[in-house]
Amino acid sequence: MTPAIDLIKKNKIKFTLHRYTPGCSEESYGEEAALALNIPSDRIFKTLVTELNNDPTKLAVAFVPVNKQLDLKLFAQETGAKKVQMTTPANAEKATGYVVGGISPLGQKKNLSVILDCSIQNFETIYFSAGKRGLQIEMTPRDLVKLAKGKVAVISR
Repeated sequence: MTPAIDLIKKNKIKFTLHRYTPGCSEESYGEEAALALNIPSDRIFKTLVTELNNDPTKLAVAFVPVNKQLDLKLFAQETGAKKVQMTTPANAEKATGYVVGGISPLGQKKNLSVILDCSIQNFETIYFSAGKRGLQIEMTPRDLVKLAKGKVAVISR
């Protein structure tokens, strides 16, 4: 199990695990999962770790559909930062405890703030990484927002 799965179980929240065999490509882990699981790419989400104001110690998590991009300006407005950029893969892995391509918004090592794209509200359930490549969690957006102590906003384009 992963820390994300452990957190969900501890809180007695209903979820479903979906397994697939990950490929070797590092271009789009989320698109790969969507294809492997035959899920529309707007219903599967990626977890992105960002740096606020060019400070690698000030991190925040963006949660957006795999078929969209994070809008850094909108995300900066939501976080109150003047500037936002993606952090390095090494920094993301160190802060979350997960490997890139398997970063979950739940059960991270550091307690990072999470902002979820408002498109999660379009679905009864959504899919996201369970904390390792080849493993996706399906659960309700409402439960995810509650567990992640997240904020829902328009952050993608």
